[in-house]
Amino acid sequence: MHAITDFMANDHRVCDAMLVKVEHAVTKHNWELARSEFADYRDGMLHHFAAEESVLFPLFEQTTGMYRGPTQVMRGEHAQMRLLLTAAASALTAQDADDYAGNAETLLIMMQQHNVKEENVLYPMCDQHLAHQVEALLPALQAQIAGQLEVPT
Repeated sequence: MHAITDFMANDHRVCDAMLVKVEHAVTKHNWELARSEFADYRDGMLHHFAAEESVLFPLFEQTTGMYRGPTQVMRGEHAQMRLLLTAAASALTAQDADDYAGNAETLLIMMQQHNVKEENVLYPMCDQHLAHQVEALLPALQAQIAGQLEVPT
């Protein structure tokens, strides 16, 4: 069973689709829509990060004793992506398509590499080590991703 991998990878796809909406709005120079779509995308990303950092990673670390492994790397990448989200939002506020494109491209590349690591390494490890806790874990992840819990910034 790959419940964690499937659930979290699906949320990756949801976030990817949200970013595509932003790109379409920027291409049309519809800045108001671009900012609105980006706010939704950013919120989705931050909820995803929060689900990992406040629910999944701590449980994985506690269960496995691995505190300086893949979760530490993922947290560092989340921090870098948060900076890119802020820079992209600023570019949209300034209506600077070129600046936005540069930040969005860097963010996209980083996200793709990050997602591959999570989906092929970390999440399968979580499925293996947290299988006995998945019935309680998935609703907690879902609540965090849905924004039903406060998102740490």
